[in-house]
Amino acid sequence: MPKATNAAVAAMPPVMQLAAAVPAVKADPVTMWVRYPQANVALSPAAELGKRLFFDPSLSASGKMSCATCHDPDHAYGPPNDLAVQLGGADLRQPGTRSVPSLRYLQFTPKFTRHFALPSPDGVEDEGPTGGFTHDGAVNTLHEQALLPLMNRNEMANLDATSVTAKLSHAPYAAEFRRLYGARIFTQPAVALEQATMALEAFQMEDPSFRPYTSKFDAAMSGNATFTPEELRGYILFNNPDKGNCAKCHINVPGPGGRPAQFTDFSLVALGVPRNPAIPANRDARYFDLGACGPVRRDLAQESSFCGLFKTPTLRNAASRTMFFHNGLAHTLDEVIHFYAERDTDPAKWYPKINGKVIQFNDMPARYRANVDHIDAPMNHKMGGAPVFDDAEIADLIAFMKTLNDGYALSSGGKAAK
Repeated sequence: MPKATNAAVAAMPPVMQLAAAVPAVKADPVTMWVRYPQANVALSPAAELGKRLFFDPSLSASGKMSCATCHDPDHAYGPPNDLAVQLGGADLRQPGTRSVPSLRYLQFTPKFTRHFALPSPDGVEDEGPTGGFTHDGAVNTLHEQALLPLMNRNEMANLDATSVTAKLSHAPYAAEFRRLYGARIFTQPAVALEQATMALEAFQMEDPSFRPYTSKFDAAMSGNATFTPEELRGYILFNNPDKGNCAKCHINVPGPGGRPAQFTDFSLVALGVPRNPAIPANRDARYFDLGACGPVRRDLAQESSFCGLFKTPTLRNAASRTMFFHNGLAHTLDEVIHFYAERDTDPAKWYPKINGKVIQFNDMPARYRANVDHIDAPMNHKMGGAPVFDDAEIADLIAFMKTLNDGYALSSGGKAAK
């Protein structure tokens, strides 16, 4: 069968564009993409309570920071600014050590496992550490994740369960809290704190705003939009295993049960992102954020092969962000893709020199630098070689990634709104 030209592919229906762009996908392109309706669901009482908790700044030591301060619904539940790390603490002056991730599209996150097995032509392929929440996969549930900022001294900065419970007992929704969990709930601080985090989890799991699926990509896959030639070229690059190879980790085909593409495989990988001097903790030359092996996560501290590994985020709404990577080093998608293309071909552009020598992967001690991914395209090129993308291809990739921003359609699988 002759290869279709870009112009011919652009004229195809959206589901057939997929088949042309990703010929390795064997499923029938007419049936593999399913609509995922945005239900107008009524939240459970626990989720309604969790919603109030999420937007309540009084739950912080400062009285001015809520979950929504850093996870703004108007910014895909990510940060509302381009700061590498956010400021918090009792005085709202304490900088964090990692960038703030989006809370959208977390509902299918698997539990953390050291070795995630996938079928392969040779039997089973070990994909390595996969799953869990936060940048390092440290916790396995959203209620455990919700607890972390409540107690972190750089965030909401509560001292203990008692201090959180005291705030809950004086909140406008205290009566509802008692109605749901018992009249004496505030005399049991540990139980009250657990119920509060469970309510936050219920809100994130039930409210459709955490999983709207209203991007142009979703509309196109449902037959209600058509990629532009630039978007389609970017989509082909995204899937090409010898070019972007983005789809290897940012999976763009439906999952079990026909659930929409999540644009992540939830794996933990070491990219060797340069050290970010904008993070105050990095002023200490002895400090390193090594992801899965610490210092935030401690249970894998002795497993050196996990040092420098961070979880692969979803690319949904990535084009709406103004800060990227676990350390917030990059501020545009153009920077991010140039880094992928040039990390190994032109390391001097990205890393500092000491005594005339480029110190590649300078945000990890030398003994862990072998953990950095050199196997998969586009990060398997040699120094001095041509970058895997030219500027025109990078522009096409960005055009495609913009189709992953929510807000294009009125509802998932619905008619385009703009």
